[in-house]
Amino acid sequence: MKTKAYAKVNIFLKIVGHNGIYHLIKSRFMKVKNLYDEIEIVEADKFNIIGDVNCVLRDNTVFKAYVELTNAYPEIKKWFIGKEIRIKKNIPEMAGLGGGSSDAAAFLRLVNEKSGLNLDTHELIEVGKKVGSDVAFFITDADVADVYGRGDIVEVRDEKALDLEILTPPIECSTKDVYNAYKQNFFNPSNTDFDKKETNELLQNYKPSDLNDLLKPALMLYPDLYKYLDYGFFSGSGSSFFKIKKEELI
Repeated sequence: MKTKAYAKVNIFLKIVGHNGIYHLIKSRFMKVKNLYDEIEIVEADKFNIIGDVNCVLRDNTVFKAYVELTNAYPEIKKWFIGKEIRIKKNIPEMAGLGGGSSDAAAFLRLVNEKSGLNLDTHELIEVGKKVGSDVAFFITDADVADVYGRGDIVEVRDEKALDLEILTPPIECSTKDVYNAYKQNFFNPSNTDFDKKETNELLQNYKPSDLNDLLKPALMLYPDLYKYLDYGFFSGSGSSFFKIKKEELI
């Protein structure tokens, strides 16, 4: 049993406040149809999680999803006996593309379907929120959605994902560091009506720095990003840039 875990980009990402612990955002996520990891569950001698991920097991989002799922629904533990979870990575890490969150969501959706657990989307999202804020978007499997709060409130839009070209420089951006730099140097939360506008309107009429509040702090921390500014729009806390494929503009 295998499934795809798609990348995302942020069409816009605006900081609208801070709750004392987390930044509060208003953003639009769009699935990247041509970039995805693969999550596979196979029969094996013992339970295991393997893959080319650059972190220890306890920090891996799929392992965290396994822990949260089995804590919430202990009866599912029996289903995992003699199963190996394989993660094939294609989405660059620390690149603003949501790979880790997408892996966790794809794992939860796959287990939910194949094990007979049969949680509804809301119940699955409640598990995913404990893994990471952005997991909620990926659990919906939507092409496009506006997200709010910590990224865990999702309103699916009736839009299809555009065909996008992604450029990920050889630069790893720490989400935590970029948000800290924003808070210390650029904090100026304000509301925005970007969620009332169509995606094409946003990309045609606004600059990358207008759409993403994290671009300036990312540039401050990682000045090599300046080399890639002409490519297109900035996703998340970086380091990836994206643009619409030319045929989409015709």
